[in-house]
Amino acid sequence: MSGRSERSIEDRFREILSPYKGGRAELVPILQEVQTNFGYLPAELMQAIARFLRLPASTVYGVATFYAQFKFVPTGKRIVKVCRGTACHVRGGVSILSEVEKQLGIKPGETTDDLEYSLEAIACFGSCALAPVVVIDKTVYGRMTPTRVGHVLDESK
Repeated sequence: MSGRSERSIEDRFREILSPYKGGRAELVPILQEVQTNFGYLPAELMQAIARFLRLPASTVYGVATFYAQFKFVPTGKRIVKVCRGTACHVRGGVSILSEVEKQLGIKPGETTDDLEYSLEAIACFGSCALAPVVVIDKTVYGRMTPTRVGHVLDESK
């Protein structure tokens, strides 16, 4: 890790590790802290976590890949989640997802090149009375229509 921007990554990482002692039980909390601070788990920091905890890198990767909460590529500033649950599906969720994909130019699991948006297709939000549902960050948009997709994406900026 060298250079100005990478130096700040190193400094931030050192600060994250400062309260930890290096015990194996600290792995998940450290992974969570790194993800909270960087938005994902950069490969070089995964290696550094393994060294800090004196664990094989495969153990660190194994734990991180076990939990769905951990991301290994940068995510967008805005997370767009489209419900695929039964109620949303029956009420047009497929066309909603298709329109979001078209508007953003990405598929579920992808992030726009400008790192503005990431798209996720979610099994169910539990907001079936509002179906179909799109959630942008923490804002729920119910009774979504393909026409409203562009408006709510613009509104979320």
